[in-house]
Amino acid sequence: MRTRACFSLCAIALLLLWTSPMSAKPRSGPALAGQGASAVAPKAPAKRPLSFDDFAKQRGVGDPQVSPDGKWIAYTVSAIDAEKDRRESDLWMIAWDGGDRVRLTSLPDGSESSPRWSPDGRYLAFIASRGDEEEKKKGGQVWLLDRRGGEAQKLTDIKGGVSEYEWSPDGKRLLLLADDWDPNSEPEKMDGWKRKTRPPIVVNRYHFKQDRDGYLGPLRSHLQIFDVETRKADVLTSGEWNEESPSWSPDGRSIAFISNREKDPDRVDNSDMFVIEAKPGAQARKLTTFIGPDGGRPAWSPDGQSIAYLQGDEPKYSAYNLYKLAVIPVAGGQPRVLTTALDRAVQSPIVWSPDSKTLTFVVQDDRITYVGRMPVSGGPIERLTTGRRTVSSLSPRRDGGFALMSATSSEPGEVYALENGSLRRLTHENDEWLAPIQLATTEDFTCKAKDGTEVHGLMFKPPAYTAGKKYATLLNIHGGPNGQDEHAFSFERQILAASGYVVVAVNYRGSAGRGNAYQKAIFADWGNREVVDLLAGVDYAIASGVADAERLGIGGWSYGGILTDYTTASDPRFKAAVAGAGSALQLSMYGSDEYIAQYENELGPPWKNLEPWLKVSYPFLHADRIKTPTLYLGGSADFNVPIIGGEQMYQALKSMGVDTQLVIYPGQFHSISTPSYQRDRLERYVAWYNKYLGGKVVSSQ
Repeated sequence: MRTRACFSLCAIALLLLWTSPMSAKPRSGPALAGQGASAVAPKAPAKRPLSFDDFAKQRGVGDPQVSPDGKWIAYTVSAIDAEKDRRESDLWMIAWDGGDRVRLTSLPDGSESSPRWSPDGRYLAFIASRGDEEEKKKGGQVWLLDRRGGEAQKLTDIKGGVSEYEWSPDGKRLLLLADDWDPNSEPEKMDGWKRKTRPPIVVNRYHFKQDRDGYLGPLRSHLQIFDVETRKADVLTSGEWNEESPSWSPDGRSIAFISNREKDPDRVDNSDMFVIEAKPGAQARKLTTFIGPDGGRPAWSPDGQSIAYLQGDEPKYSAYNLYKLAVIPVAGGQPRVLTTALDRAVQSPIVWSPDSKTLTFVVQDDRITYVGRMPVSGGPIERLTTGRRTVSSLSPRRDGGFALMSATSSEPGEVYALENGSLRRLTHENDEWLAPIQLATTEDFTCKAKDGTEVHGLMFKPPAYTAGKKYATLLNIHGGPNGQDEHAFSFERQILAASGYVVVAVNYRGSAGRGNAYQKAIFADWGNREVVDLLAGVDYAIASGVADAERLGIGGWSYGGILTDYTTASDPRFKAAVAGAGSALQLSMYGSDEYIAQYENELGPPWKNLEPWLKVSYPFLHADRIKTPTLYLGGSADFNVPIIGGEQMYQALKSMGVDTQLVIYPGQFHSISTPSYQRDRLERYVAWYNKYLGGKVVSSQ
């Protein structure tokens, strides 16, 4: 029987493992009695295609954290609880040599995240929301697991909840990022408002709505210093700004963080790095002056003299930022941008070498990401990982190794060790359910758009693909647009391929991974060059003899849904379309979604600059050109791309007699999060394509 705080046999195993020498790797079992050397191994059972029932078997692995002694890696594992219809996460740890694996938490009614080791390795902290409903109203709090054994203990009690935290170098304090407490969450306790119903929402801000957060008021996220022994929190920052990504200096005396402290931060995408003494009443000192976003998590050099961070582009390019690696002296001065010549985005975290001479980070490249390292003084970038894969979440080890996340097109993300220039897989959380499955094969391709632009993409072929046969083909469009289709596991594309479709994924202009000019090519000109590139990918699939030109489908979510509308209004050859969380009458999105600053910086106010607004709204204004039967989907609570975008296009096609359907997921934000809705969405995709393209039905197990 499981207890509320995780432990039963788990605690005993944890205690034994943490207080005794590391056990050896499990040995292989003995051979079967009487089995001779010439025995014929039984034939392996034939593998089956992926099914919808496999969706609930996926385990999400993330956030690896190396212990101070380098012997263990803590990480999170999320899984679907079908009965509760939600995804929950627990903490696990695995030995650096891969020999032992221990589950640390197992709550029946909660999730744990953000594992962080204390500097002395005695504790593993994490964030969880536990207890009765009153306790859960406060938001996530920091809890502690003592490596000597015992149940997890609640450490913080912060109204508003803790979203991020970091141990001080001496382990005596925590740096907390906490949301302001919302008094409207307890309306019966408010002065002058004695009812249980929530009071009216009063809006004053320029940027007044945000997906998941809802309508925005004066509440912000601020820094607090928490004393572990006394359990007392002191407010470090306040005001009408949000702080984010805080980090301690090596001596524990100062904290660096990112904040947009413009007069009206809603209007200008100009965040800077600040440094503040780690004591109440201290005043923050602005360190960077670049007019544009400075971001990433500030990384202090071990000698405390410099901070590495990410520098973006000028504010008008807020939707197309390509972050570069920069270093600035803590005392102040001009930053040095180290990766200007790279023309690829750098991603956090940034890790200094112990001698403060080199920096290690992740680079977003064409359809992949890789770990790179370069001298702080400048120079060439050394690639530490290779292959068609993605990597993320670097956690350093004192000997120069790293724990990290890595995935491929056929392998969901797992924890790996990077040491001596090679990757070594540590976790195998998804091996069991994937073992009997034959997945799609994934290939890179390159083609030319009609205007001569070189376009790159991925092609997913069905598990039983036969060369020389033409297949019904789906153009599956990624969102963003500032993202890319890359060699990472996608259940959606795998299930579409398992349904018998060839899936084409195109990194159209506006996508990441191809450099600054490629990324910004669609600025203020949406639905033009992207469509040219998407159609080039389709033409390539047809010309290569893979795609059946008479059985083409198209679909995507978010900007992928938007581009679905643009493309079907431009080319009538698609026989079926799926547009998720999209929009077409962009003029109606002004004030309806969360992108007000981008709209005014990129297109200008409609009353001053109507022509570009009408131009980018052509799928709705020319909806009579669309002949493709289209399925529209979205979340009822989506403030990112509100459901009105799908409703308008559904109504237009319905008016014209084009077969269409609208599916609305109750209470869901931009990213559908309820597992049953996620599966339902995939089933509807396949059913819609099958209806018009003659695909096969994917059976459940």
